[in-house]
Amino acid sequence: MSDVRVGIVGVGVMGADHAERVVRKTSGARLVAVSDADQARAEELADRLPETQGVGSAARHAGGSSYGDGIRVVEDPLDLIAADDVDAVILASPGFAHAEQLFACLEHGKPVLCEKPLTMDAASALRVVEAEHKVGRQLIQVGFMRRFDPEYAALKQLLDSGDLGRTLLLHNVHRNRSVPPSFRSEMIVRDSMVHEVDVARWLFGEEITRITVYTPKPTSLVAAGAFDPQLAVFELASGAMADVEVFVNFQVGYEVRCEAVAERGSATIGLGSGVFTRAGEHWGGAMPADFRVRFEQAYDLEVQRWIDATARGEIDGPSAWDGYAAAAVCEAGIESLSSGKPVDVALADRSKVLG
Repeated sequence: MSDVRVGIVGVGVMGADHAERVVRKTSGARLVAVSDADQARAEELADRLPETQGVGSAARHAGGSSYGDGIRVVEDPLDLIAADDVDAVILASPGFAHAEQLFACLEHGKPVLCEKPLTMDAASALRVVEAEHKVGRQLIQVGFMRRFDPEYAALKQLLDSGDLGRTLLLHNVHRNRSVPPSFRSEMIVRDSMVHEVDVARWLFGEEITRITVYTPKPTSLVAAGAFDPQLAVFELASGAMADVEVFVNFQVGYEVRCEAVAERGSATIGLGSGVFTRAGEHWGGAMPADFRVRFEQAYDLEVQRWIDATARGEIDGPSAWDGYAAAAVCEAGIESLSSGKPVDVALADRSKVLG
């Protein structure tokens, strides 16, 4: 089969990382086009990737009509999505642009790997789910890459096996070394905590029905009025519970841990030792600098499996519904952040939406 020809919208930190991944690590895929609001950044990326050797910027510019072996830089992301030489799209653009770009992918029948969030609010996310359903097949996969991380996958397998009995509690830690000053309190919920929202839904296999976000004493390293760290409690449909501490100006490094507590034991990941079942041992090790180091293998597996599934006409990962459900929980979380009170999650009836 021919390679899947990929276009990437948004080549900031995450999009550039995916571009390198498609070019250097992913079999069955070829990067053919990129688009970014910062034209110079897109040009620089295209210039330094192997496929662009010998291809000048003028030939690659959006106005050019020649589809050569190089990576084209397309000014308008909607033009990239519509291009005949783009089979599938990775969206790593800002969340506020996702809805329009996702609708374009659906209109043109393009499989899309969309980085979180699916959209910025639950209402628009639900419209995306409904629009995809009308297309008649799943085209959207959401970039909740933790499902592809070998440690998380092993934890899921262990919990599903029943060897530890029913899972009762989930404890999560999500810490970044630092974030820009523009990373507001609401963004901690929508852009960071959203990963734990998906993890809880996935590991328990059920929906979150209520969320409470607490704001402990904030670090002195953020501006007045910013809430960092945050502590959230999720209540799930069965009565199980999960909590997460999100601290995005931790100063030490990037740390993600998850402990599942079940009837007959517990299991912890994120300690640098695979799935760790507590039995009196001690451990230690280095801490990665950022998320690209900690989850490099997860991203590699995610993109490779997305390409393989795209070639089969399928998706192989979190769906548009998963993105919508996470958006609904985060929307309730932002309301709880403001009020300091528990907020029920307003989730559409899946059977009515998807039939």
